[in-house]
Amino acid sequence: MLNAPSVKLTVRQQQILELIQGAIARTGAPPTRAEIAAELGFKSANAAEEHLQALARKGVIELVSGTSRGIRLRGDALRSLHESRSHQFTLPGLSQLALPLVGRVAAGSPILAQEHVDQTYYVENTLFQHKPDYLLKVRGMSMRDAGIMDGDLLAVQATREARNGQIIVARLGEEVTVKRLKRTKDLIELHAENPDYPTIIVEPGEPFEIEGLAVGLIRNTMLM
Repeated sequence: MLNAPSVKLTVRQQQILELIQGAIARTGAPPTRAEIAAELGFKSANAAEEHLQALARKGVIELVSGTSRGIRLRGDALRSLHESRSHQFTLPGLSQLALPLVGRVAAGSPILAQEHVDQTYYVENTLFQHKPDYLLKVRGMSMRDAGIMDGDLLAVQATREARNGQIIVARLGEEVTVKRLKRTKDLIELHAENPDYPTIIVEPGEPFEIEGLAVGLIRNTMLM
């Protein structure tokens, strides 16, 4: 269990905080209201929302509107998570993966070309259910409602294959983008998880390749 924050919480608030910390520690993303409700036996997500609002008023978390996973840890709750996970970004060991962090990708060149690699992160190999091959720094908020925020590190498994509904790293001509895949009989659609961004339609014959599959996330607040 991670250290409790210095502010006084009710037993239920402490349970919810530990659930949030645990989800971020395991997956890099906070739980949804529905997931909190299911885990703690609430009848509806509204009950979870009330407790989250109370935690926000106490300064333990910050709630980001417009996204189901818009929960960010603050203060002691965030520091305790950093302390418990700090070794994952420093000393490599037998149980760790060395993952190159890819920044901006130049047009027409492989994602893992040396000039794209900003640095290497060492993370626990149990952090992800499926082993990633690299980390890609997320730019923009087009996948906000999937809990993927600007500055986050997306763990990517290199592959050319993906199923409908999966979040992929795709190359469209000279652009590399992260979107949710939907194939129809005649077209490929790349859906954002933010209503402010349009769906990308890949017409037959347009240059398109799947570069990888999203298998996890490291939240940007964990890297401070």
